[in-house]
Amino acid sequence: MKAAVYTKYGPPEVVRIADVPKPVPKPNQVLVKIHATAVNSSDWRLRSGSFPAGFTILARLGLGICGPRNKILGAELAGVVESVGAKVTRFNPGDRVFAGGGFGGHAEYKVVAQNKLAMMPVSLSFKQAGGLAFGGTTALYFLHDLGQIKAGQKVLINGASGNTGLAAIQIAKHAKAEVWAVCSARNFDLVKSMGADHVIDYTVQDITKSGQKFDIIYDSAGTAPWPRVKDILTSNGRLLIVLGSFWEMVQAPFVSRKSGKSAKSGTSSESSASLEKLADMVDAGDFQPVIDRCYAFADIVDAHAYVDTGRKRGSVVILVDEAVKNDGNHAG
Repeated sequence: MKAAVYTKYGPPEVVRIADVPKPVPKPNQVLVKIHATAVNSSDWRLRSGSFPAGFTILARLGLGICGPRNKILGAELAGVVESVGAKVTRFNPGDRVFAGGGFGGHAEYKVVAQNKLAMMPVSLSFKQAGGLAFGGTTALYFLHDLGQIKAGQKVLINGASGNTGLAAIQIAKHAKAEVWAVCSARNFDLVKSMGADHVIDYTVQDITKSGQKFDIIYDSAGTAPWPRVKDILTSNGRLLIVLGSFWEMVQAPFVSRKSGKSAKSGTSSESSASLEKLADMVDAGDFQPVIDRCYAFADIVDAHAYVDTGRKRGSVVILVDEAVKNDGNHAG
């Protein structure tokens, strides 16, 4: 099968299309023929070796010191079940499915554990579902599991125009929260269309001097550390560190104050349960994936280069199967 592989860390050009063995599912795994995937911020970090402060040594120890152990990137996918392992009970060949997490999505086929897979929302195309899992499950985990979001709370989304930021706006609005979105002026219309009640241009206004206090601050940009934003949290407010330095992550459990303020961080599981919850929201009209651009599989290096600019809005989708090339709007 064809896959986009990389054998060393570096710029987009380290990625190339190559022939690799087609995987075989184990008893609890499903083999998926991939129709669409995405290049997201995690792929950029893993490929380039650019990690938040303090994480580089730990990341290299885990991923490979001289070069990556997992040579196929891609944390999310949408496709069709090709075959199933002997102990799989939830899926059958021909099912339309999507998944997120791990490696291996930038290929024609991938094996996925059945508890990390879900049926695609019936209202989405493969192209749309290819960019659904990463941002959606991240926002669900941070806002619901860690943030314990409730109706009527005031929520600040920092980095609102990125994949996880746009997802967080929608998750927060679904929870009936009041949403304040921080982004550049060029993205105002986009974040408003996702449901943001108030939009702040970080280039002209410092949110810490706005006079507002927030029940939840969701930081997906890495520019709202505890010392900067603790004073704009309510008495029991929570800073959710989606992106931060190593020391911010380590200190998060210890920064709780007598007032009840806290900082929290973690990693979303992208389990079947979270994927199914996201799919239900999509089909109910409460969530939609945002696609910035689409690229053919052969042009995946160009997709990496675009993500490297730091200006993507939502997902950058890769059409692995050319049959879905004209499945909805196509750009790139």
